Amino acid sequence: MSIEFLLTALVIVATPGTGVLFTVAAGLSRGVRASAVAAFACTLGTLPHLLAALTGLAALLHTSATAFEVLKYLGVAYLLYLAWATVRDKSTFEPQENVPVSPLKVITTGVLANILNPKLTIFFVAFLPQFVQPGEPVWRMVEMSAVFTALTLVVFLGYGAFAAAVRDHIIARPKVLAWTRRSFAAAFAGLGFKLAVTEA
Repeated sequence: MSIEFLLTALVIVATPGTGVLFTVAAGLSRGVRASAVAAFACTLGTLPHLLAALTGLAALLHTSATAFEVLKYLGVAYLLYLAWATVRDKSTFEPQENVPVSPLKVITTGVLANILNPKLTIFFVAFLPQFVQPGEPVWRMVEMSAVFTALTLVVFLGYGAFAAAVRDHIIARPKVLAWTRRSFAAAFAGLGFKLAVTEA
């Protein structure tokens, strides 16, 4: 495993996106345990894209404008829904340790947040082959995919733990809490817009 691959993968994983926002939101509202579940869910959501890249399904998204557009706009709609839900539900970033929330619901939301993004599949097709030498077996890409997934989980856990650590400082200040909620809603909407203008 080359150091170039590890560094590039780490930079990509650490760049804030939908998964990071979702994990941080979980950490702010429910603490470190909830953020860990969210991190796992978002990591799980990258696996179908890796599988698609390894099996060549990304070629279909890249060559079929209709397939790409359908998946893209499903992703846009879901991101806009997350933005709307964040603004509408004022309890999103309030402490809720005693309110039971189904881990399945958190996992479903986290997986959908990443799975409805065709850019990830195409990204993996463009990213992984750069680090595979001609003639190397397919398992090399599988190995790199596993490392990328592990890095995703570790980095997301770190984001979530940090959010959980500063949550008391945020939830104790109503104005900061309100701006945090609005900022997250704007970020989800911004990611939706960015996805909307993406071409296959």
